[in-house]
Amino acid sequence: MFDRSRLGAWAELAFFTQTLPRIEAALASETRLILPPADLVFHALERVQPSAVRAVILGQDPYHTRGKPDGLAFSISGDFGGRLDSLGNIFKELHSELDVTRTRTELGDWADQGVLLLNTVLTVPEGCAKGHAHLGWQELTQQILALLSDRPRAYLLWGAPAQKAARGVDAATNLKIETAHPSPLSAHRGFFGARPFSRTNAWLRSMGHASINWSNPEGL
Repeated sequence: MFDRSRLGAWAELAFFTQTLPRIEAALASETRLILPPADLVFHALERVQPSAVRAVILGQDPYHTRGKPDGLAFSISGDFGGRLDSLGNIFKELHSELDVTRTRTELGDWADQGVLLLNTVLTVPEGCAKGHAHLGWQELTQQILALLSDRPRAYLLWGAPAQKAARGVDAATNLKIETAHPSPLSAHRGFFGARPFSRTNAWLRSMGHASINWSNPEGL
């Protein structure tokens, strides 16, 4: 069902031989539209390889509105044109803490700078948030986090599912920023004002790495 030819080093995770076939079988019997499209389900892994990951933004599951998710957590297809919801609040926090105005809704340029934009669940039925939370996608999340434990990284954990998934990440050696989810339902309960982007850049610089450009890519 899924093309794994573009996964690179991620393909070595046991999930792809031990768990994914079971998930694919469950999805094959799904009568509802599955989001994102099959060729975008592993977009986050295809876009940045393990050795290039400097920061991880961990969310919950994809947007459940047709045409909105593009396989990168919180990213929205450029031709969507609807409400931004969580991403809109992310942009508000960006403007508040860094005084930058981001308009590009596709976040692939973040991934290209080493940000793994990962959801703990990679598919969702149209119109049914968390509708695939029981399929076993979380096993992939655990294996990814274990693989990334080889050196310090920044972890931006937005919402309870993300924080639960990453509870094994060592806060003594990594940067862990745990906040409410940026959803309109919860952003005011601790996401706004947490300054995750400036804190991540300060930590990266302290580790000898370049900052991440969270604003629009150059030329836009």
